[in-house]
Amino acid sequence: MERKLIFRLFSLLVIVVSCKEQPVKEVPVLRNEPQNKKSIISDIEAELKEAGYLTMNYVDEKTKDTVIMQQYFMTFLKSGPNRDQSKAEADSLQKLHLEHLGRMYELGYADISGPFGDDGDIRGITIYNTPTLKMADSLANLDPMVQAGRLEIELHPWWAAKGFPLR
Repeated sequence: MERKLIFRLFSLLVIVVSCKEQPVKEVPVLRNEPQNKKSIISDIEAELKEAGYLTMNYVDEKTKDTVIMQQYFMTFLKSGPNRDQSKAEADSLQKLHLEHLGRMYELGYADISGPFGDDGDIRGITIYNTPTLKMADSLANLDPMVQAGRLEIELHPWWAAKGFPLR
């Protein structure tokens, strides 16, 4: 019952955060632009590199568009060694955990977070949009659930096309 409530609360948070009206971002995929495509791609890549991000690009053979790939960091939130908290403690930690994830999203450090729908060892994921693994690791370790040992993190570099939405 507690897990269902926690899952429902977390799902509600994910829905609320994902439904917030987001400012329109410039998508760095160029389609039939009359401007100099090469200079636009170069400008976007230079801006990302100046901020410390790793990037690469490729030309989509089908559309002939240049696509910028950016390195993100995928964090797997796994069951930690300390899961014997009382219900009140676990509920408090869950509230703090959701606040932490919401803050990471609002500050632009986390692009998406969510729990898995089973009761396995891997409880959920967060994708961090940071320039370095060290920064993503530091932010993930600020999570109150991680600090309490209820969750532990496993972090991996992950590449995705810049500006492409989930479908």
